[in-house]
Amino acid sequence: MNTQNHLRNLQYQTILERAKHPQNQGKTNPIHQQQLGNNPICGDRIELTIKFNQTNQIIEDIKFQGKGCALTIASADLMAETLSGKTVEEALEIIEKFRQMLKGEISLLDNLPKLNIFQGVSQFPIRIKCVLLSWHALKAALK
Repeated sequence: MNTQNHLRNLQYQTILERAKHPQNQGKTNPIHQQQLGNNPICGDRIELTIKFNQTNQIIEDIKFQGKGCALTIASADLMAETLSGKTVEEALEIIEKFRQMLKGEISLLDNLPKLNIFQGVSQFPIRIKCVLLSWHALKAALK
């Protein structure tokens, strides 16, 4: 197996593992903000809850619940993990960079290696919506 196929297989395995055993499912306590992400075309539906620090400048926790394909669930789980502890500004910046990577506008995110497992999705434009569903919901919640 060549290196590129091996890498793609590893990325696929990681996505499946995250989808089967998400670490950020549930609801935050307390819930300071919540947002629904819904893609009626494929039936993916994610509800985010967000907990902020006292000044509402730092995202202390993000949880999600809902249903969707492996890409939707894995992406929501990694988004919650990646953006917890970030300021609202940092989170919005990362959301935009992640979107650009998925669209093939920029290459791998050096400072966010876990998110790079989704880079291959740029070759399947119809699946980009699955990956971005929770990210768009979070962006709407933060604005």
